[in-house]
Amino acid sequence: MSSIKPSEFRYDSMRYNRCGKSGLKLPAISLGLWHNWGDVDDFENGRAMLHRAFDLGITHFDLANNYGPPSGSAERNFGRVLSRDLAAYRDELVISTKAGWDMWPGPYGNFGSRKYLVASLNQSLKRMGLDYVDIFYHHRPDPETPLEETMGALDYIVRSGKALYVGISQYNPEQTRQAAQILRDLGTPCLLHQLNYNLLDRWIEAELFKTMAHEGIGCIVFSPLAQGLLSDKYLNEIPTDSRAAKKHGFLQRSDITKEKLARVRSLNEVANERGQSLAQMAIAWVLRKSNVTSALLGASRVSQIEAVVAVLAQPEFTNEELKLIDDILAEGNYE
Repeated sequence: MSSIKPSEFRYDSMRYNRCGKSGLKLPAISLGLWHNWGDVDDFENGRAMLHRAFDLGITHFDLANNYGPPSGSAERNFGRVLSRDLAAYRDELVISTKAGWDMWPGPYGNFGSRKYLVASLNQSLKRMGLDYVDIFYHHRPDPETPLEETMGALDYIVRSGKALYVGISQYNPEQTRQAAQILRDLGTPCLLHQLNYNLLDRWIEAELFKTMAHEGIGCIVFSPLAQGLLSDKYLNEIPTDSRAAKKHGFLQRSDITKEKLARVRSLNEVANERGQSLAQMAIAWVLRKSNVTSALLGASRVSQIEAVVAVLAQPEFTNEELKLIDDILAEGNYE
């Protein structure tokens, strides 16, 4: 029996968007477990964030085989919370994981072979204590393995009952078109494409949005806060508890240049005029696109999740605000 009782109002304020041409809907805000759920982190803090996220209507939790650190620990810790607290609500949850980056030694623990993808998902299921995941992604393109093999492995995974849907991540437009066609021919459509997208990194706007729309693929974006840079924590200095201060983080001190900070401060002024925090505006900005099914939130405390979900009740951007933001970003050549 579950040790928690979720809010009876958990579905009242969350917005749910359809994934491309599928029957699945995802919450506009999803919770990513890339950071803060490893063995190096506070388990009870992560547990509290999962509880609160579900209370707020966040039904999608996104993982990968190598999330931690160490690799595998985020899935294992998520599995602990799931078994203790959320097992009774499994059918209300969308759980995803991925494989594609280096996971174990030797030639079979990386990239996109059938051997690696099937073995990795088997390990992920054991760590999380699950019979299946809702979505399984190939985490990055493989320059050497034939795309037919990688997509064939995804098709096999669905037909074996180990995943309900499959997706891709960080594929360029041509790779996306090819992957979608192969999967369509196999009878297992590509559900989602997971991509990095934020105010400071707009690369997918040039062609990928059109490609995904044409192929009927949903879009879920990660790093909408640019690893936390698009929040008020870096406006003056690098806090000791921030990602940039951690040795194992992906945001490094060298990434926070004076020029970039100048743009961030200007964006913060726009956010203040809108009555939002910079983080709230950054999330609202990626969700302004009808192409975006969901934004993956990374959080280190409950209050951050609450603040981001509040974005859904705030006003949409005016054309003047969007132009001002574009002008600020153009000054820094971020488009």
